[in-house]
Amino acid sequence: MPKVQRKDIPRPLFAHLLQRIEERSISADALKSLAAWLDTNPEVPRDDWFMRFPTMIVCGNGSLVKTFLTPDQVPVGKAL
Repeated sequence: MPKVQRKDIPRPLFAHLLQRIEERSISADALKSLAAWLDTNPEVPRDDWFMRFPTMIVCGNGSLVKTFLTPDQVPVGKAL
């Protein structure tokens, strides 16, 4: 199983993630929680997956984080 990619994120994807952080008012504390989870070097499925946090849902596909959802939105893929 792949691990979440933290370096060399494609520029358009990085811009999309920053836009979602702003649009969905994701707090610094939520991003700290994400960073702490990423520090565990988690393995993720090769296809769609998501990880729930108290104030956001992180969605990915394979090794890449693809977007951030609000807790009331419905993610697609395997729950981690």
